[in-house]
Amino acid sequence: MEDKDTEAVKEAFGKVLRLKRKALGLSQEELAARSGIAMRYVSLLECNQRQPTISTLYLLSQGLGISLTEFVSEIEEETQ
Repeated sequence: MEDKDTEAVKEAFGKVLRLKRKALGLSQEELAARSGIAMRYVSLLECNQRQPTISTLYLLSQGLGISLTEFVSEIEEETQ
């Protein structure tokens, strides 16, 4: 069973990913192509149905054109 903090981080991740993608005017398909991951996986991540590995976080940050540190920091800020 997950605690509420873990659930909050998962929700924040999906929200930040979606907001960053939309701010760049990218579709899920475009972000997936830029990141080298499957479009369906991007959808599952945004809907909090999957949790990313550190490698996936890195690939997504590269696809979004931001550092991994910035990406994780924005996720953390969203939980507060």
